[in-house]
Amino acid sequence: MSEICDRPLNRQGRAGRGMTLVSGPLAGQASAMQPPVLTVATYNVQKGIGTDFRRDPHRTARVIATLGADIVALQEADRRFGQRRGVLDTAALAAETGLLPVDVPQRLGGAAHGWHGNILLVRAARIEAVHVLHLPGPDPRGALVADLEMAGLGPLRVIAAHLSLLASARQRQARLLAELATDADRPVIALGDMNEWRRWPSRSLAALDEQLGPPGMAASFPAPFPRLALDRIYAGQGLELLGAAVHDTPLARRSSDHLPVVARVRAATRSADAPPDAAKDG
Repeated sequence: MSEICDRPLNRQGRAGRGMTLVSGPLAGQASAMQPPVLTVATYNVQKGIGTDFRRDPHRTARVIATLGADIVALQEADRRFGQRRGVLDTAALAAETGLLPVDVPQRLGGAAHGWHGNILLVRAARIEAVHVLHLPGPDPRGALVADLEMAGLGPLRVIAAHLSLLASARQRQARLLAELATDADRPVIALGDMNEWRRWPSRSLAALDEQLGPPGMAASFPAPFPRLALDRIYAGQGLELLGAAVHDTPLARRSSDHLPVVARVRAATRSADAPPDAAKDG
């Protein structure tokens, strides 16, 4: 298995002995009879550079704020070279949305916010542990794994990743992510830019399909004329995907070369032997 670094977090969201409490209500509140519905999103922000070739992180933040999500996985949220400076003002984003970044135990650059450009934003969660790992393959890729206690839902593992452009590498990486899901003692959400241009099901992501079921997906790339469902959201091991859709607005089409994909997730209520199908809306 690839190198893994993990560490619990303290109350300030820094690596330490304690845990972090991220306060605020869930976007989907539970009723007396229904479990809470989580809104989760994945968004490749292309280092804040839009389709107009301008770097505008404030514009990127406005798109994130409109998602109304409880969990957001971002890709390409750090610059790639030098100090790998994070492109977003995470403090301002937290003040506006209630979404706080999960602090990573190791960084590839002194000014980075995430791991290989992956950032995980959460609300209403207690962070128990965070792991980072390099993914196998010829291009530098990584995954960020957080074990959370979500308000109203309970224990949850979230795996945020950005997979390779090469199908053979994606296949190895998907197997590794499936192993991380298998090893979890809790429900799992795996999401990110999977770089899979084939329609579901595909051989490259078969390991994730087998472990977590069909993904939530919608055409998200390229943003001006979306045709490919590169960005996907998996939920399994006790979770149910209620649907997924692309967040397609004029602002989102200008802000990155990808559109965000948003899914609704809740504790599973249907029979485990229900026939599988790719979860998507529209």
